[in-house]
Amino acid sequence: MQQKINELKPLLLQGIEQANTLSALDEIRVQALGKNGRITALMKDLGALPIEEKKAAGQLLNVFKTDVAGAIESKKAALEAAELNAKLASETVDVTLPVRPDTNAGHIHPVSQVMEEMLTIFAQMGFDLAEGPDIEDDWHNFEALNIPKDHAARQMQATFFMDGDLDKVLRTHTSGVQIRTMENKKPPIKIVAPGRGYRRDYDMTHTPMFHQIEGLVVDTHTNLANLKTVLVEFMKLFFETDDIALRFRPSYFPFTEPSYEADLGCERKNGEFKIKSGAGWMELLGCGMVHPNVLKNAGLDPDVYQGFAFGCGVDRFAMLKYGIPDLRSFFDADMRWIKHYGFLPNDVPTITSGLSFNAGGKK
Repeated sequence: MQQKINELKPLLLQGIEQANTLSALDEIRVQALGKNGRITALMKDLGALPIEEKKAAGQLLNVFKTDVAGAIESKKAALEAAELNAKLASETVDVTLPVRPDTNAGHIHPVSQVMEEMLTIFAQMGFDLAEGPDIEDDWHNFEALNIPKDHAARQMQATFFMDGDLDKVLRTHTSGVQIRTMENKKPPIKIVAPGRGYRRDYDMTHTPMFHQIEGLVVDTHTNLANLKTVLVEFMKLFFETDDIALRFRPSYFPFTEPSYEADLGCERKNGEFKIKSGAGWMELLGCGMVHPNVLKNAGLDPDVYQGFAFGCGVDRFAMLKYGIPDLRSFFDADMRWIKHYGFLPNDVPTITSGLSFNAGGKK
C-alpha cells in the first residue's frame, strides 16, 4: 500500500499544482476523490488486506487523502482569488463619464416616496422612528392591545398564522411596535412606526401586504386636542394645501378609547378628485386615546399617563395624493407603471424645498 501511495501522490499533487482553471481543478478532484477516483479505489482495496495490515494501511490512506484534499482546497482558494482580481481589473468604471440622461434612470416607487414624505413631516414634528419585527408574537400583536383570544375583533384582522406555531403571526398592524416601545422606554414617548402589515384581504383598495405608519404619543397631559392638531398639521403639509378639513366620527378599536375615524374633506367632480373643505368626505385613518388596559399591559400607570395613537395606510395616501386608481397595480412590477407614477432618484422630500417635486421642478 505504501508503494502505491508513493507512486500516486506526486502525480496528483503535480496535477493540482498545474491546474490553471477551477474546472480543471475539479476534474482532478473527481479523478482522485470521486466515487470512482483513484484514492477511493485504494480505500476499497483495504477489504482484501489481512487484518494485521489493514489498520496501518488505513492510516496511511487517510493521511494521503487529507493531504490531497488540502492541496485541492488551497489551489481552489488561489484560483478564486486570481479570478476575482482579474474580474475587478476588467470591470473598471470611468467615474469621469457623464451620467445617464433621466430617461434611462431608475424610478422610486410611489410607496417608498410617500413613506419618505410622511416620515419627513413627522420628523419635523419631533417624532422619533421606531421599528419592530414583521413576524410578531400573539402578545404584542393582540393581547397587549386589549384583544384577548376570545375577542370578536380578532375576526376583523384576517390573520396569517405561522405554520406549526399559532403564537406567531405575520403582524396585522404595526401597533406591536407601540407596545414594545412602551415596555422599554419611559414617557414622554413620541414615536412613529412605519412598516408592512399583512391581512387576508384583496381588492381594489386592499392587498394581503400593505404599508402603514402608526403614531403614538404618551405623556402626563396628552389629550384629544393634541391628536387633532397633529393630524391637521400633518395633512396640510402632506397634501401641500392649507384648505384641509378633518371630521372625527366615533368608531371602535379595541386599543383606543374613545376611538375615531378621521374623514378628509374632498370633492369628486368631472372625473377629478380634489382635497378641499366644505365638500364631501372620505374615510382616511383611525385614531383615538390609548386604552387604559393597553397602558397597563405595557407597564405604565393609566392614572399617571395617557396618550393618543393613530394609524395611516401609506398605500392609500399614495393613491389619494397622486391619483392612482387601483391599489393592486402597486405590486405588478410593471416598469411602464413605475415610470409613469415613480419619482426620480434624487427627488428627496424636504419641508423647505417641497415634498412632491421631482428634479425638474414639475409636480
